[in-house]
Amino acid sequence: MVDAPVRLFHTLSNNFVTRQKIQTENTALRTQQVLLKAQLQRFAALESENRQLNQLLAATEHLKKQRYRLARLLLVNADPLLNEVIVDKGEKEGIKVGQPVLDANGVMGQVISVDFFNSRVLLLTDFRSAIPVQDVRSDARGILVGRGRFAKLLLKDIPGTMDIKVNDLLVTSGLGGRFPPGYPVGVVSVVNMNVATQFASIQVDSSAQLNRNRPVLLISPATAASPVNSNSKTKISSKTSSKFIKKDSVE
Repeated sequence: MVDAPVRLFHTLSNNFVTRQKIQTENTALRTQQVLLKAQLQRFAALESENRQLNQLLAATEHLKKQRYRLARLLLVNADPLLNEVIVDKGEKEGIKVGQPVLDANGVMGQVISVDFFNSRVLLLTDFRSAIPVQDVRSDARGILVGRGRFAKLLLKDIPGTMDIKVNDLLVTSGLGGRFPPGYPVGVVSVVNMNVATQFASIQVDSSAQLNRNRPVLLISPATAASPVNSNSKTKISSKTSSKFIKKDSVE
């Protein structure tokens, strides 16, 4: 009985050490769990990017007569009124103002300014964007304009007698020489007739996954015309790039 306090002390000490060990192991396991989750997310991101690259590779089968260069989205403009992105190819790789930009699904926009290492791209949804298109089913033509980041594209000034229906695919018509013909641009989603004016309001969903895809294709057309409302000599200054946010932060 004399050594009972000593045994009690050792028992409490062992319990304390065991508890500390368990807590340490739990902390290590939690840390490992977080790291494993981060790795799984990274693997998922790599799998998604690999899938996009495979889709782009398939898309290049239709571009055998066109020169193109693979690029990656770096930054997205945070200003909701400016639908622009920056890609990682510029003058160093021979990129020019006016080049069309595509993803695996269709036209995203066009290059509006070029720096030595990167370029600024105007997306289809921007208010300044206008692209000549053609209805694959009926051959009807029109000008597709942007209406902002969260709005559908709009076919402008379309007579009510023109044969354009919901689910029709619109492709680049090639008029103007900026966009080569035949590239998917969007699918008609809404056709509303204005009886008073006899003109139709036609809304279009973009084929390209705007602001989503990292890998894109920069197409070299036969003639690269300067885009409307942009300065071909404009560089991406620090003031301009400060409006952009990293691509990773918007996904």
